[in-house]
Amino acid sequence: MRLRTSILLLALVLVTSCGEYQKILKSTDFDMKKARAKEYFDAGKYVKSSELLEQIIPRYRATEEAEDLIWMNGEGYYGMKQYDMAGTVYKSYIEQYGYGKYIEEAYYKSAMCDYNISPRAELDQDNTKKAIEGFTIFLSRYPNSSRADECKKLLDDLHERLVEKSYISAKLYYDMNQYKAAVVALSNSLKEFAETKYREEMMYLKLSSLYLYAGKSFAVKQKERYQATLDDYYSFMEEFPQSKYAKDVKKIYQATAKQLKIQTPGNEANIQ
Repeated sequence: MRLRTSILLLALVLVTSCGEYQKILKSTDFDMKKARAKEYFDAGKYVKSSELLEQIIPRYRATEEAEDLIWMNGEGYYGMKQYDMAGTVYKSYIEQYGYGKYIEEAYYKSAMCDYNISPRAELDQDNTKKAIEGFTIFLSRYPNSSRADECKKLLDDLHERLVEKSYISAKLYYDMNQYKAAVVALSNSLKEFAETKYREEMMYLKLSSLYLYAGKSFAVKQKERYQATLDDYYSFMEEFPQSKYAKDVKKIYQATAKQLKIQTPGNEANIQ
């Protein structure tokens, strides 16, 4: 009985509360709406706060209160984890209040929004690049910020996502037997991310792609492409003389040398 009574009371409170809020939304008393928006925000009721702020911000846009209201709106979206909306508000704040009281926080939060939206490496990395740009700008403007070390760590994480994305995309061509495209993609990735942790594997995949591409070429093109394979072999061996791909690399070398009619002494690959 007590439980039923409690449920009924709770339902009554919710209905009354919703009815009151709907009246606030429909009200033309903007000062009251502003006060209630702040109350909702302070109570962590960001949805209600933002709905009211979206209504009243145009009304106060040319006043001294506009800055605080716009900032509160951005913080509300951020609190709701609606990072796309929050990021839009923070970027708008930066454009309007280049020397505002929240400007440092706005640069940081704007970059954080793009960071939080940034997807796993397999997907499009536009937001990752935006986040990198955002944190880079923040660090250039506020190198002594208390958040500087955090931003540097986040930048490292974001760069790693780009590295992994580049690796996955290049390797996909190889897995699909698109060897010409694989050579181009792997070459570009190795050039852009020279220090990648995937470097040894990517160089091996490039060498293998060159060899397989040469084998599928027209006869008139084969000598030129096997020569490119041989050149890449020497580059690989110079950098990774004790590679974990040693056996496969040696086979590629021997097959390529045979195609080019090159004599190969017993220790031709120098691989143990």
